[in-house]
Amino acid sequence: MHNTLRVRLPEDLAKWLEDLAAKTGVSQGQIIRDQLEKARSADHRPFLRLAGTVNGSRDLSVRKGFSRK
Repeated sequence: MHNTLRVRLPEDLAKWLEDLAAKTGVSQGQIIRDQLEKARSADHRPFLRLAGTVNGSRDLSVRKGFSRK
């Protein structure tokens, strides 16, 4: 299955893509497809790497000095 997508790029980004394709010998389309695959497989919730690393009470309601009595 092939789908065509037209994207307008700023001049500097288009020049970078053209230079990279010439330097590596990889087509511009393949570079774009590779980057899209990389973005799709990236972890979109990087904050989860911090889960379980914070010290303190599990229940913030027991912290002293923050109650609204």
